[in-house]
Amino acid sequence: MQINREKLSKYTSLKVGGECDIFTPANFNELQYFLKHNHKKVLFLGLGSNILMNDSGFNGVVIRTKNLNKIEVVDGKIYAECGTTLAKLSKFAILNNQAGANFLATIPGSVGGALQMNAGCFGKEIWPSVKSIVVIDKKGNISEKTSNDFVINYRSVKSSSEEYFISAIFHFDNNALSDDILQKRYDSQPIGTKNCGSVFKNPKGDFAARLIEECGLKGFKIGGAEVSKKHANFIINTENASSKDIKNLIKHIQKAVKNKFEIDLETEVVID
Repeated sequence: MQINREKLSKYTSLKVGGECDIFTPANFNELQYFLKHNHKKVLFLGLGSNILMNDSGFNGVVIRTKNLNKIEVVDGKIYAECGTTLAKLSKFAILNNQAGANFLATIPGSVGGALQMNAGCFGKEIWPSVKSIVVIDKKGNISEKTSNDFVINYRSVKSSSEEYFISAIFHFDNNALSDDILQKRYDSQPIGTKNCGSVFKNPKGDFAARLIEECGLKGFKIGGAEVSKKHANFIINTENASSKDIKNLIKHIQKAVKNKFEIDLETEVVID
């Protein structure tokens, strides 16, 4: 078991974040052993696609889940570990006659993060397809739960205790989104840039991108952070932006939308 001192910018899609201790468990036994003996704050990190880390790093241990990626069919359902990418889960489900998972292919991230934020698009979300979940707490205790043990809302999942999703059993229906709809999503996003996905949650009955665009903020920059010219709900790291640049741009957007529409934009990206 090895803990390395590395820059978080290597492991986040925004390519920002200072140094911290990083632990990459090979399996659940190693993860459990680490947590039982750890006394520091921990942060679980999958693909690093929905998180904005500080320039000063993280005062604790970041646990990378990339090796916890087993996926298989169990009694007609799909078992997937937290480090499994959503693209892989989507493809695997479709190959096993569960085409309703195809929306997940358009969402950057892994199973653990998707469960934590109830990831979704076009009215579809991941939690309705969850049959059971396995969690681990800070002391390494593992338990199995169901969706009834959580408060699940739009881009939000809350638990009565601090625990982390490490695997889940899914069953997706065959109600797939059309290829045209998914292609439009791909075409509208700044694919290939350094971004974290959608920055803000959509307000009820509206779209964050529309509000930001109406404020004339497409292409607006602070330091190396820029509001995407292609999709206003994306912030791009164009010129080695700092975490501070991105945070300041987020605040500027929120202030502009509040002044123009009296709407408080809530961040979807996790800001540590």
